[in-house]
Amino acid sequence: TGAISSLQRQLEIQESQLRRTKSEKETLQKKLRERENQLQAMSTKFCSLREEQNHADVTVTIEEENCRLRQVVTEQESKLAEQNKLISELQGTVSQLQAEVLTSRYHIHKQQQAQEAMQSQAETLQHRELQTRVTLECISSRFERFRSKIIQATFSTAGSKPPQAEVTDEEVLEAMQKIINERMEFYQMLKQKGVK
Repeated sequence: TGAISSLQRQLEIQESQLRRTKSEKETLQKKLRERENQLQAMSTKFCSLREEQNHADVTVTIEEENCRLRQVVTEQESKLAEQNKLISELQGTVSQLQAEVLTSRYHIHKQQQAQEAMQSQAETLQHRELQTRVTLECISSRFERFRSKIIQATFSTAGSKPPQAEVTDEEVLEAMQKIINERMEFYQMLKQKGVK
């Protein structure tokens, strides 16, 4: 945004200079037309004075004036050419600045779109994280209930001593394995005796 503001200020300055240069060009053209009119008036005056007795003096004066006016016209034309060149350069600069402004706006628009997409993605991830936490808490609760039931079933069998402190998973697994082994031994003993 700062770059666009800077470019727009440069653009306004260049456009102001362009308008001023065009105004100067119009002024020079106006002066050039005035000089041409003066030259035409002097030529007309020369024609009217050509028949008078002081023809030679008037001719010299008019020729000198004509020479001076031609020099002025040449200078004005040279200045006009310089002004035209400056106008062309300023128009090129203005076009370049306008293109840079458009490019900057395009990049800013793209960045805003990317930022909005990232914001949307972040909101989606936050929502999924919340869902995952809720699911995890539900699973943890179910696991604790299941673990409590396993501990209760394991240590409530005949011959088992109820735990006096917090039981680890390894201790629960060891107690269950002991019950399973005893059950297998009892099954094998019944099978050997022929009991169905």
